[in-house]
Parts: sequence; C-alpha cells; structure tokens
Amino acid sequence: MLRTRLLTAAILIPIVVYCIYLGGPLFLALVVLLLTLAEIEFCRLVARRGFRPALAFGLGMVWLFLLDAQLDVQFSTLRLLQPGMALILLGSLAWQLFRRQGSPVADWALTVTGGLYLGLCGACLIGLRGLHDGLWWTLTVVPSIMLADTGAYFVGRAWGRHKLSPTLSPGKTWEGYVAGVIIGGLMTALLASLWHSGAGAGTAISGVHGLILGVLIAVFAPLGDLAVSMIKRQAGVKDSSSIIPGHGGALDRVDSILWAAVIGYYYVWVLML
Repeated sequence: MLRTRLLTAAILIPIVVYCIYLGGPLFLALVVLLLTLAEIEFCRLVARRGFRPALAFGLGMVWLFLLDAQLDVQFSTLRLLQPGMALILLGSLAWQLFRRQGSPVADWALTVTGGLYLGLCGACLIGLRGLHDGLWWTLTVVPSIMLADTGAYFVGRAWGRHKLSPTLSPGKTWEGYVAGVIIGGLMTALLASLWHSGAGAGTAISGVHGLILGVLIAVFAPLGDLAVSMIKRQAGVKDSSSIIPGHGGALDRVDSILWAAVIGYYYVWVLML
C-alpha cells in the first residue's frame, strides 16, 4: 500500500508542479478535472444513502465558480457568478419540482451543497495562483498541507496512542496531529524562504509568512479530511473511489487541499491590502 502511494505520488507530483508553474489554462484544466471527479464521487457517495442530487447542476456550479475565478484573474470586470448562480439555483429547484422522486428537498440541498463547497473552495485555488507572486504562494500553500500530512502520518504510526476522531478517522492520533502542526509550520517556513530567494526583491513571501501559513493550514485543513471522512462513514465506504492508486479518489486527495487554498488565498489577500 505504501509503495503504491509513493509510486503514484512520484508520478503525479511533477505533473501538478508543472501545471502550477505554467498557470493559466493548464492549471485551470487540472483543477477542473480534479473537482469534476470529486463532484461525481460526492454524488455517488450520497446516492448510497438513497439520495439523488442532480449531478449536472452540481457540476455546473463547480465549473461556474472556477470559470468566474479565472475570468476575474484575467479580466477582473467580466463576472458570471451572480447570473450563473441564479440560473443554477432556480433551474435545479425546478428540476426537483418536476421530478419529485425520493427526497426532493434533500436532493436539491445536496446538489447545491456539493457544488458550492467544491466550487467556492476551488475558486480560491485559482484565485491564489492569480495573485501577485501567485506562483510562489501556490507552491507554498499546496505543499504545506502535504508536508503536515506526511509528518502526522509517520509520527502517528510510530508513536500515536490517543485517537483524534475514533468514529470518523480511527487512524488519526493527537500525537500525529501535533507533529503535523510542528513539521508543517517549520517545513513551510523553510520552503517559503527558498521561494523568497527565487522570487527576488519586492516579494512579500518570506519564512515568517511561511511559518504562519504552515501552522494555520496544519491546524485547520485536517478538518477538510474529517469532513469527507464523515460523508464516507455515512456512505459506508473507506475511499470516495479508487481512481488514484494508493490514494483513493479525487475527493480524498483534495479534501484538505481545498481548506488550505481558502486559508492561503485569504491570508495573502489580507496581506496585500
């Protein structure tokens, strides 16, 4: 299992870094692909409990948020979000009115919730890359949660004794969580210091901001993982899918990254005010 995880990571990480480096349409395409798969997985998970969210409207909402974020980066004045949201909200509700099968109110709520959660958080990832020095900030934020998760995983396996959330994620421990916060903060500070030298003079990114971001992300982003674990627990499955060997599904991979993106985007946004 660990060997498969490492092999998959060795293949995917260079692809992700390359897409982040180039930014623009390629990075947008990567985020769209991952969140499209995540939305499909979300709908399939809740379908196991008898619910039937409208996948087309959920995907439409995800794509709307991502496209609006990309247009905001490129043009700033062309906004699609408000009219698009009105169309999707009213259209998805009308669909349930005419369909009226199963639990239409819950199905409509799940349609909106899934698209809103993935789309809004994903838009922060697009927005982060589009900020001034967005390349360096994105290459700080995304690896940050991975570094924290890696530290938490190995320390938790070796010395973990006290369960963090026994009912949602039995493998996580408080020892691993604390180690993830410490390792994530220190390694992100080191990474940001490295990027500071690469970005050159005039950049706001620094080891201090890396440390703050690393700690914030390591403290709060695991809640994204636990949130998806809660959904999977109710669906009675271990992974959202098996599309990524050794890592489960797209939703499993982006759960904490989305929280990191929100934290990172608004941290930098406030910093730039």
